[in-house]
Amino acid sequence: MQLLTPSFGLLLWTLLAFLIVFFVLKKFAWKPILASLNEREKGIADSLESAKRVKAEMAQLKSENEDLMARAREERTAMLKEAKDTKDRIVAEAKEQAKIEANRIIADAQQAIQAQKMAAITEVKNQVGKLVIEVSEKVLRKELATPAAQEAHIQGLVNEVKLN
Repeated sequence: MQLLTPSFGLLLWTLLAFLIVFFVLKKFAWKPILASLNEREKGIADSLESAKRVKAEMAQLKSENEDLMARAREERTAMLKEAKDTKDRIVAEAKEQAKIEANRIIADAQQAIQAQKMAAITEVKNQVGKLVIEVSEKVLRKELATPAAQEAHIQGLVNEVKLN
């Protein structure tokens, strides 16, 4: 029970000890404690400000990244479209070149066929001409075996030439 109702002396000595500790702490410890608290508060405020700046920079970087990604997608789309157009153009040119080449080959083949046909016809005509000459020569030799027959045939050819 003594602790619940302390005596006057105990209160006085407790108050005196408290005041001595308070003044000693105030004289030697209070300024460094307050300085470190102020420093800590300033450090925390600086850290919060720095965090806000970093957050703002991150948001800006994120928006720049999104812009870059959008531009990259647009460029990729444009490049793919250009590549597709180039491919289509090259394929069309190749088809057109193939058609031109095929038509040229066909025309060359037709000319070659025509030339061979004409050569064959000429050869046949030459052979027919040779055969006609050979047959005519044989027939004429038989008919013109006598000099009188030769003279009559020559006379007939002269008369024919005069008529024409």
